[in-house]
Amino acid sequence: MKPYLAKTPHVVSTLFRNQVWSFAKKEKNIYLTFDDGPTPKITEWVLETLKQYNAQATFFCLGKNIGQNPAVFKKIIDHGHAIGNHTYDHLNGWKSKKKDYINSVLKTEKIISEFIGHPFQKLFRPPYGRIRISQTNELSKLNYKVIMWSVLSGDFDHEITNDQCLKNVINNSNNGDIIVFHDSVKAFDKLKVVLPKTLKVLNEKGYNLKKIEN
Repeated sequence: MKPYLAKTPHVVSTLFRNQVWSFAKKEKNIYLTFDDGPTPKITEWVLETLKQYNAQATFFCLGKNIGQNPAVFKKIIDHGHAIGNHTYDHLNGWKSKKKDYINSVLKTEKIISEFIGHPFQKLFRPPYGRIRISQTNELSKLNYKVIMWSVLSGDFDHEITNDQCLKNVINNSNNGDIIVFHDSVKAFDKLKVVLPKTLKVLNEKGYNLKKIEN
C-alpha cells in the first residue's frame, strides 16, 4: 500500500481552495462520507449502523454500482442521506482525458437523477482523490462542488490494523472535519469493526454527525 496521510495538511487545503476539504469549525459537526457503493449487504449494514446512532452521512456512489444495485441505492435515499457522484466506474483523473472524465460524471448524474429527480445537489468526489485542475474547473462550471476530505480512515488498507484505522479517525477528527470511509467489499473487514466504535466515540464526545448539504 502506498503511503498516505490520515490528516490532510493545512497547506494542501490552502493550495486547492476550489475544492472543499472541511467545513466551519464553530459548531461540533462532523461529516461522515462513504465512497464506492452502493454494495449489496455492505451498504445496507452501514445504513442500519448509522441509524442506531441517529447519524447522517453522504454516499459518493459509482454510477455502475447504482445501475447494478438500484434497490440498495434507493435505501440510501429513503434513509435520508445525501448522495454524491463518484464517476461511473472509478476513473483516475490523473490518467483520464478531461472529456472522458466529465462524460463519466455526467453519465452518473443521469442515473442519479432518475432516482432523485431535479434539482439535486451536485456533490462530487474524485476517486483516489486524483483530479486535475482543468477537471475541477469544468465541474465547477457544471455547478458541482468537489468534496475532498480532512480525515482518511484507511479502511481500504489491508496493511494496517483495525486499531490503527480507528485511531486514524478518532485522533484526527475535530469540528467541521470530513471523514472518508468506503462501503465496499475491500474495506468491509475493517469497516464492520471500526464504524460502530467510531460512531460510539464521536457520539459520546457530543458531535453532530451530519450529511453534506449545499
